[in-house]
Amino acid sequence: MKFFQRLGRSLMLPVAVLPVAAILSGIGYWIKNANGGADNIGSAFLSAAGGALLDNLALLFAVGVSIGMAKKSDGTSALAGLVSWLTVTTMLSPATMAALTGAAVGDVDPAFTKIQNVFVGIICGLIGAWCYNRFKDTKLPDALSFFSGKRSVAIVTAGLSLVLAIVLMFVWPFVYGGLVGFGEWIVTLGPVGAGIYGFFNRLLIPLGLHHALNSVFWFDVAGINDLNNFLQGSGGDGVYGVTGQYMTGFFPIMMFGLPGAALAMYVTAKTTRRKVAAGILLSGAISSFFVGVTEPLEFSFMFLAPWLYLIHAVFMGISLFVSAILPVRMGFGFSGGFIDLVLGWANPLAENPWTILIMGPIWFAIYFVVFRWIIRRFDLKTPGREDDDALEDEGTDAAPRGDFHATAERFVEALGGRENIVELDNCATRLRMEIADVARVDDAALKRAGAAGTIKPGGHSVQVVYGLNVQFVKDAMEDVLAGRAVSAAPAPTTGTAVAQATQAPDLVRLRPPVAGRVLALSEVPDEMFADGTMGPGVAIDPTGDVISAPADGRVESVFPTGHAIGLRLDDGTELLIHVGIDTVAMKGDGFETLVTAGQRVTAGEPLVRFDRAKIVAAGHSPITPIVVLNNPATRVELG
Repeated sequence: MKFFQRLGRSLMLPVAVLPVAAILSGIGYWIKNANGGADNIGSAFLSAAGGALLDNLALLFAVGVSIGMAKKSDGTSALAGLVSWLTVTTMLSPATMAALTGAAVGDVDPAFTKIQNVFVGIICGLIGAWCYNRFKDTKLPDALSFFSGKRSVAIVTAGLSLVLAIVLMFVWPFVYGGLVGFGEWIVTLGPVGAGIYGFFNRLLIPLGLHHALNSVFWFDVAGINDLNNFLQGSGGDGVYGVTGQYMTGFFPIMMFGLPGAALAMYVTAKTTRRKVAAGILLSGAISSFFVGVTEPLEFSFMFLAPWLYLIHAVFMGISLFVSAILPVRMGFGFSGGFIDLVLGWANPLAENPWTILIMGPIWFAIYFVVFRWIIRRFDLKTPGREDDDALEDEGTDAAPRGDFHATAERFVEALGGRENIVELDNCATRLRMEIADVARVDDAALKRAGAAGTIKPGGHSVQVVYGLNVQFVKDAMEDVLAGRAVSAAPAPTTGTAVAQATQAPDLVRLRPPVAGRVLALSEVPDEMFADGTMGPGVAIDPTGDVISAPADGRVESVFPTGHAIGLRLDDGTELLIHVGIDTVAMKGDGFETLVTAGQRVTAGEPLVRFDRAKIVAAGHSPITPIVVLNNPATRVELG
């Protein structure tokens, strides 16, 4: 489920720009129809502006997913998603397929004219993100060093995308042909078929395969041609009371039902997240009502709450079934929004269009009540209710790093208030607390207030990662909890504030601080270190018993129990060496600190002596992470 929540959040990148594009296209379409169906400067300009994004929706998803699914993403992951998309769609284009098979372009399987769909876009984005996560730190031999690291990502992405293209070359025609055949069968079922079509039309939206199904009903694939017949009015082959039955049911859902769902998602959003949720939901509801472009709303919850999207698909099927039974018919040229309803109202084939305005409010109420109840009952993670703390696009409410009292106030509020904090302690970089009601902890607010991450080990325990200055934050929080007035938190005397403002270089070479087996950070048996929340680095399973300075620098902090030490190296790197996992619980037993805060040290100078046997006997892992705290893009090498 966490994967789908993260995927859903990734799709918000392209979805956020769609409402404006949809409205521009809709207005352009309205001007064109008002002009007798001919383009003028205004309609051509607006339609082109909106179409620039709407026509490239799948490409936007490829880039957006690649950015959102990458860990600590930068432009490299976006480039990887683009490389994958260009490789796959070019290899499977009709022109390329004609060249590969020796056939004329017009004789190529029509399935390949529909290869640029959302499904392929999402797959390409996932390939780009995976390649970025896996190969961005790859180190090649010196002769190939130019292609090391992030430069290798696009190369590997292109290779994997070629494999995907070969697979789709054989699979895609069967998928497309199967959908067309399925649609032709539905035609024989009358109103029931219309309902089944509506259900699968929505169900296929996440994959972008609904276009294949639409072609059966809206165009002349199976002799229905519902859309074109309606637009031609009495001068075409349309039949009054029949034509439009595969379009009418979209209007009540697009104009009223989905806006009702948007209102339900807004009122159930967390108070601290409603403003952000409103920006997505309001713009999506406007584009759905006026233009009939529903993707901005649907993609806002289809991956975050897939069961809710399934209910939406069922409702769409019911709407088309009911509309097909009732004496009501309406069609569209663009989509089932208000603009098309107004333009089609006087069409000779429009039957009782006023009925749509009665069905619409009913569907609004149904969507609002059902969505609100299900969201609350099953705690679905719709916009504004996410429990993932990776909210990179949200700005920050963090106080200046030296203003620990302001940070403490924000932390206390985000933790549910004074009465919700039962116990408060800290280790080298994180606050460790017992919380009365863990459900009241707002991870997103903690992130915005300056926390690097939050972890909930279970029960009433909550840990908040802050950094080497966590002691100052903890002291300030104790003042806040006690109601003591504080004029200002004392600034650290060891230069930590300066270190916070200085970024470490992208490559940090260190001598091993202790003898032992070098491990990837992902192998550390602690979630905060393993997933990189604390920062990039490496780890060592020690065989020695002395931690030495890995480079020249200054001791920034020494934890009283001796299990962790913070350094500021001469190149600006802020480094944490944490001896063992959860060893703060040993309260200093087995540790001997050999330096003091503020002391200048040189590479190889002893810092801490520890007893590995005691760590193991106490039930803790002796694995020692070495983490860079002030540059998430740093790569650490030991040697």
